[in-house]
Amino acid sequence: MSADAKPTPTDVRHTVAGLREAVEINIDRWGVSHIRAGNQPDVFLAQGFNAARDRLWHLDLWRKRGLGLLSGDFGPGYLAQDRAARLFLYRGDMDAEWAAYSHPQAKDIATSFVAGINAYIDLVLAEPFRLPPEFVHMGTTPAHWSPEDVVRVRSHALMRNADSELLRGLIMGRSDAETDLLRRSIDPFRVPEVPEGLDLSDLREDALEDFKLACAPVTFSPERLACTLSDAWKWCKVDLLGEVIIDPDAEGSNNWAVSPSRSATGRPVLATDPHRAYTMPSLRYLVHLQAPGLDVIGAGEPVQPGISLGHNADIAFALTILMMDQEDVYVYETDPADPLRYRYGDDWETMRVEHEAIAVKGYDEQAIEMMFTRHGPVTCVDIEKSRAFAVRTVWTEPGSAAYFNSLGLLEARNLDDYKQTLSSWSVPAVNHLYADVAGHVAHMPVGKWPKRNNWDGLLPVPGDGRYEWDGFRPFSALPSEVDPACGFVASANENVLPADFDPALHVSFEWTEKSRASRVREVLAEQPQHTIAQSTALQTDVLSIPARRVCALTGNLDRHVAHNADAAQALALLRDWDFRLSVNSAAAAVFELWWGRFLKAALFDILVDDAVVRRLLVPGDVATLLAIVEDPATVFEGDAIEIRDSLMAHSLGQAFAFCRDKMGADTQGWGWGTLHHAHFEHAIGKVVDAPELDVGPLPFGGSESTVMNASYRPADFRASFGASMRMVMDVGAWDNSVAINTPGQSGDPASPHYADLAKTWAAGEYFPLCYSKEAVDAATESRIYLDPVTD
Repeated sequence: MSADAKPTPTDVRHTVAGLREAVEINIDRWGVSHIRAGNQPDVFLAQGFNAARDRLWHLDLWRKRGLGLLSGDFGPGYLAQDRAARLFLYRGDMDAEWAAYSHPQAKDIATSFVAGINAYIDLVLAEPFRLPPEFVHMGTTPAHWSPEDVVRVRSHALMRNADSELLRGLIMGRSDAETDLLRRSIDPFRVPEVPEGLDLSDLREDALEDFKLACAPVTFSPERLACTLSDAWKWCKVDLLGEVIIDPDAEGSNNWAVSPSRSATGRPVLATDPHRAYTMPSLRYLVHLQAPGLDVIGAGEPVQPGISLGHNADIAFALTILMMDQEDVYVYETDPADPLRYRYGDDWETMRVEHEAIAVKGYDEQAIEMMFTRHGPVTCVDIEKSRAFAVRTVWTEPGSAAYFNSLGLLEARNLDDYKQTLSSWSVPAVNHLYADVAGHVAHMPVGKWPKRNNWDGLLPVPGDGRYEWDGFRPFSALPSEVDPACGFVASANENVLPADFDPALHVSFEWTEKSRASRVREVLAEQPQHTIAQSTALQTDVLSIPARRVCALTGNLDRHVAHNADAAQALALLRDWDFRLSVNSAAAAVFELWWGRFLKAALFDILVDDAVVRRLLVPGDVATLLAIVEDPATVFEGDAIEIRDSLMAHSLGQAFAFCRDKMGADTQGWGWGTLHHAHFEHAIGKVVDAPELDVGPLPFGGSESTVMNASYRPADFRASFGASMRMVMDVGAWDNSVAINTPGQSGDPASPHYADLAKTWAAGEYFPLCYSKEAVDAATESRIYLDPVTD
C-alpha cells in the first residue's frame, strides 16, 4: 500500500491473520480485483480472501458438493449425491498428489489460498451482516477449508468418454455400429470392435448413474428439500438438463493466436472464450495478482489459486478442451454367491469396501458403503445377471485436480518455460495456445493419456485383466505447432491431429464437429492485418456453417412446397438469408427449428425403427447428418434426392408452423432471440421468493455450431452452454486487451457487480482488461486494505 494513498468513502480495511505484510486490493469499475502484495504467500492468501468476499456461497457449495457434504445442510434428498461424490474423490497418497504438480510450492500456495478463504469466513461469522443472503434463505453457514479440499475434488473436471462408450454399446446391442454414427461420428473412421468377452446385452442404461450424479451441479426444489430419509435414495437420477431428479421407478471453446506477420500492430493477438455451462454466478472469475516475481491477470475458477487463462508481462496463454479419451467403463462378472467378488484372470478378486458416515440434517448420521475394484469406483451392481460396472478415470491419478497445474504457468517467461510446465499437465486434456512478446505463437495439446495396447476405447471392456492401461504416453507424443507458415494457430475442440497421426495411439476418435473451427480458420485466413476488434467480432460471430450447407440444398424445393403454404413461406425467408443466427432474424428462427427439431427427427424416424435407439441418438451427430442430407444416396434407396427433398419440404413446413405458434402470424416480428435466450437462474430460485437473484432472460443469438457457441435446451431454447467469459489480449501492449464475464464478477446479490455485465455480454461487447499500474489506478472505484495482525 502506497504511503500517500488516500481512503475514499468506498475504501475498507480488514485485519487478516496469516498475512506477513499489508495488501491492497483495487476493484475497478467492472468488478475486477487487482491484488498487490509484498510477497507471494500474501498474494495467494489475499486471493482466497477476495474470492470468498465475492463468491462465498459459490465456494461453499462447490466444496460441499465435491466432498459429499450436502446432506448436512439440506437433508436426505442429497444423500445419494453425497455418496456419489465421495466415490470419485481422490483417495490416494497426498504427498504424491502435491509432488505431481509443476509448481514446487503447490501445497504452500493452496495452504495460503484456503487461509484467505477461512479468514473471510471468520470475518463473516464474527460480523453476520456480511453473510450472503443465500445462507440466510437456506439456514446454513459457510464451513472452513483445508488445503486438500482444493485438489481432492475431481468431479468438476471435463473428462471423456465413459458415457459415450456405454451409449455406443447400448445402441450396437439393439442395432449396429452404423446406426450409432447418427449419435456420434468416429474420426478417423473405424468400425468399433466388440471386445472379446463383452456381451452387449449385459449393458444397462443406468450403469453410470452414480458417475453422472457425482458430476451433477447442486439443484434445489421444494420436493427435494422436503425429502424424508425413507425416500432419500430415490433422488439419484440426472436428467438431460443436468437436474438431479427422483427415480420414477423407485443425463467447447474457441482459441486462436495470430502471429505478428498477420497482425495490424506487428504484435501477436491471443483470443480465448472457454465454453462451459452458464451458471449464476459465472464459473470463471477475473483477477489480477501482483507480488515480487509475479504479475499475472486473467481468469480461473474462484475455488483455486492463480489463473488458467490470461497473461503475465511476457506471455499470454489460453486453452480449449482437447477431446482426449481419459476414461473407460469396465464390466465385471461377479460371483453369484458373493457379489463383492469379481473375475480377474483365472481367479476372483474382492472389491475394496469403504464405509463412511454422512451427516444428514434432521437425522442421525447415515452409514454408506462404497465399493472399488482395482480399476476404480463401482457405479452399478446387477445381482440378477451377476455383473458389476466401474469407471477407470485419470481423476484417480496423483496430480489430476482440474486446472491446478496452471500454477506453473504464472511465472513462465518464454516458450521453453511454458513447455516444461505442460509436461506434467493431467486434467482436463486441453489445447494450450500461447503467444509471447518476442512474437512467437504456439499450439500444444496436452493431457494424461492412457496407453491402451489392445483396444480403442470406443466400447466398455471386461474387467477381467485383458484390457489394462499400460501407463501413460509422454507429452512429446502429441503434435504441436510453433509459428506456422499460415500465421495463426487455432482450436475449437475439433480433431487437431494431423492426417498422418497414428490412430493406434488412441488419443481419441470422438471430437466436436468442425463448424466452429472451420469458421474460425475461414475468417482468420481472410484477414491479413488482424485486429483486436476483429477478434472480438469473431468471438461473437453467429454465422452457421450447417445453415449454409443445408440451405444450399433448397434450390429445387419449389416444386415440393407448391402445395404447402407454410413450407413456401419458410423457403422464401431462407432464400435471402445470410446464414447468421442473429437475435432479430426470422430466418434464423425458422432454420434452427427446421434443422434442430424437425429435420433431424424426420431423418431418425425414417432411418431407425427402434424407438429406444432413436431416443439414445438425440440430439444427433451434426457431421453425420449433414453428410446424409448432402448425399442421400448413402442411406436412401431409389430416387434418393426426391426422398430427401420431400423430407426437407415437409419438415420445413413444420418448423414454420411451430414459429407461427410461438411468435404469431406476422413474420416481421419474428426473431431467433425471441425464442433463444440466456437466463442466469440462481440455484435457490425455485425454493425462495427472491426473483432478484435471477438475471435474464436476455435475447441471444448463435447455436452450438457458431463460433459464439450458444448451445441450448430444446425444451425452452434457453442457452445452457457457451462462453460466459471472453478475453482478447494484445500481446505486449497489454492495456489494449479486453474481456467480458457474465452476469457479473461477483456472486453476492448485494454487490454492484452481481449482474452489471450481463447486457454488455449479451450484446457482444467488452471492457478494458487493465494491467499497468496507471490503467488500474485510473479505473479503480474502491479499495480494500488488508493488514497483518500485529502484537
